[in-house]
Amino acid sequence: MFKRLAGKKIISLVHHDFEDLELWYPILRLKEEGAIVHLAGEKANETYIGKYGVPAISDYEYGSINAREYDAILVPGGWAPDKIRRFPEVLSLLQSMEENKKPIGQICHAGWVLISAKILQGKNVTSTPGIKDDMENAGATWIDEPVVVDGNLVSSRRPPDLPDYLRELINVIEKG
Repeated sequence: MFKRLAGKKIISLVHHDFEDLELWYPILRLKEEGAIVHLAGEKANETYIGKYGVPAISDYEYGSINAREYDAILVPGGWAPDKIRRFPEVLSLLQSMEENKKPIGQICHAGWVLISAKILQGKNVTSTPGIKDDMENAGATWIDEPVVVDGNLVSSRRPPDLPDYLRELINVIEKG
């Protein structure tokens, strides 16, 4: 069976209170397409609990991730982004991915992490409407659509938009 992302390595960020569907749905879809997906958290081998109680165990700690070893990065939503954006190594990782035009996927509140990484200036994005002002204040143009693709950046609003988000994210990673 043909796997569109065979051999692609993707890192997904995680911390407590991630939105369960926004973390797991992308990971499972990308694995279905043949991608290797790792989780990075504040600590390696740490169990993080989602908003609805679903656990996720990190493979690595944020500081051990080398952007050159990955083809794409994902930032889930929920309340985790408010924690994730406080780690300088995460912001550097996102800046490196952006500089090298590697695919960056973000959904819901994940935009907070990209704001803190200062990589949204001049970008077209979407997110949960609750952080629309934050996204615009960071220099982005906010569009109320299920998914917005701007070059290497793929953004989405909330869990009901996950099918549209993953369709576009897989396309961008495949081309990347």
